[in-house]
Amino acid sequence: ARTVMTYIAKKCGICFQPPSIILIYREDGKDKTRQRIMPVRNFSKFSDCGMAAEQLKNNPRHKAYLEGVSLRQLQKLYSLLKGHLGGKSLAESLEKLQQEATIDPEEDMNKLDDKELAKRKSIMDELFEKNRKKKDDPDFIYDIEVEFPQDEQLESCGWDMESGEEI
Repeated sequence: ARTVMTYIAKKCGICFQPPSIILIYREDGKDKTRQRIMPVRNFSKFSDCGMAAEQLKNNPRHKAYLEGVSLRQLQKLYSLLKGHLGGKSLAESLEKLQQEATIDPEEDMNKLDDKELAKRKSIMDELFEKNRKKKDDPDFIYDIEVEFPQDEQLESCGWDMESGEEI
């Protein structure tokens, strides 16, 4: 029986010339860091970044290596390549990515279609995971108790009263 190697992704980036995704990884149990270059073929400035990222992540040749790389990160790399192929500078592409990854708190998400809503939710999930405190974190506190000041008079809102009920 063949043993399955597990790879730990350290860094993932993109090379514009020739177009390729580069993964810096380490084999589980070994100290040596290695580099894997995955050429990007049949991709143009009109291609769908999400589809290309999924195809690469599910490619049998690269699947084991890309286990630790999120689909979202691969989509970002393809977006940078798409911008480059469209004649944008790296700074312009990065700025566009930053705008797409920022959620406007004033935006009405009820008016979004399913694809855009799913994109916003994945951004929020990623942000949540990045900021979440885990049990292993050094500044993790199990039971936090906070006293909120009661100096000001509490305001009542119209939505928290039953209709016809008086204060």
